[in-house]
Amino acid sequence: MNKKLKQQADYLYLVLGALFIASLVTTNLIANKFVTVDLGFKEFVVSAGMLPYPFTFLITDILSEIYGKKKTTNVVVAGFFASIFVLGVLWLGSVFPAIDQSPVSDEVYNQVFANSYRVVFSSMTAYLIAQFADLKLYHFWKKLTNGKHLWLRNNGSTIVSQLLDTTLVVAVLFVGTMSVGEMTKLIKDGWMFKILFAFADTPLMYLAVYVIRKRFQLKPLEEIR
Repeated sequence: MNKKLKQQADYLYLVLGALFIASLVTTNLIANKFVTVDLGFKEFVVSAGMLPYPFTFLITDILSEIYGKKKTTNVVVAGFFASIFVLGVLWLGSVFPAIDQSPVSDEVYNQVFANSYRVVFSSMTAYLIAQFADLKLYHFWKKLTNGKHLWLRNNGSTIVSQLLDTTLVVAVLFVGTMSVGEMTKLIKDGWMFKILFAFADTPLMYLAVYVIRKRFQLKPLEEIR
């Protein structure tokens, strides 16, 4: 790969990493709001944070396929520290009292972000476990199939890791405040919602991998080092 292509590959890695972290941080910030999403055949009751979260798994799968396990792990770890930083900023914002002319009062600020610490803790615990499970499963199936059947590793790794993620988040957030039946419904809705997104983004995964490999003149299974 010549110098120009290498610079472009590095820039693409930076953009994908930035999109990953932006999706992750947004997920944590809006996770307190629960919504109903009607897809016609079924209504899902999910956290608003689940709307951008499936993109994180699509991005890590693209990164894994093109840049390899090590560089994808670096993005996952960076996302963890970015979320911790956001948590610190939210806390700092609560330390100083709002002025009388402030559009957002202390009460409103605390109402929106008071549960953020528990949300971020639960999300980050689930995030690390799920993302590393996704990475291991993705590369396990990639090796097992000799790089064939992209759809299998893309969907298979996401289905398992998203079940872990959804179960852990709901358990940490609502244990002691919801019945097992209520938590089970949230887990079921959240997991099925994420699976549908995983299936829907499979064509995007194929398209992205095809375009990137063609642009950087990569052979099948070749990764950018």
